[in-house]
Amino acid sequence: MKRSRWDSLILSISFHASSKVTITTKDTLLEFIKFAKGTVSFYSGFLLHAPVLIAFKLKLYPNWKAKQRIFSYFFKGMRYTEFCKKGEEFAGIIEKMIHPSRLNDIRRHQEDGNTVYVISASIDEWVAPWCKEAGIDHVLGTKIEVDGNGILTGRFLSPNCYGQEKVNRLLEKEPDRDSYILYAYGDSRGDRELLAFADKGIWCNKNAE
Repeated sequence: MKRSRWDSLILSISFHASSKVTITTKDTLLEFIKFAKGTVSFYSGFLLHAPVLIAFKLKLYPNWKAKQRIFSYFFKGMRYTEFCKKGEEFAGIIEKMIHPSRLNDIRRHQEDGNTVYVISASIDEWVAPWCKEAGIDHVLGTKIEVDGNGILTGRFLSPNCYGQEKVNRLLEKEPDRDSYILYAYGDSRGDRELLAFADKGIWCNKNAE
């Protein structure tokens, strides 16, 4: 086991709908769309994209493309300032979706003086506000593109923070792997690489192993 000057706890908020998500009890992408666009627009939009979602479930369409198409449909053309405001308001919704056991894990590691990261396939702008309220300074999520006029293009600026990309993003911030002990919590296929990379990978959903 490596010795370190600090321990790092890695937590992941899953993009996929699941009955048991790492930090939250519901999928934050779906809940954010409902919050920002309303229930009617939410269901009509997903009905329109049913072929894409079916292809994704059958592994015939890449994860990042499906996610970007959904994101683009709902948010392309929105002002970035308005999008950020929605993200800040959404923090109150996330607070009601937090899984008590995961929040206890966060608090325990914070009290021990560990560095806490949230690494998520979700978009930074709706994850970071809740993390800030929870005292978590390090958030690594999927980044979105904004044009010169402050308008969302509907495209992702970074690779979808999923699978190996979670490991890549962590190493960009913490490249000296031998200097810390890594604890990682995950619950979906998108967390496998990160949990395998950790000194202690903790599956919160045994069915995903």
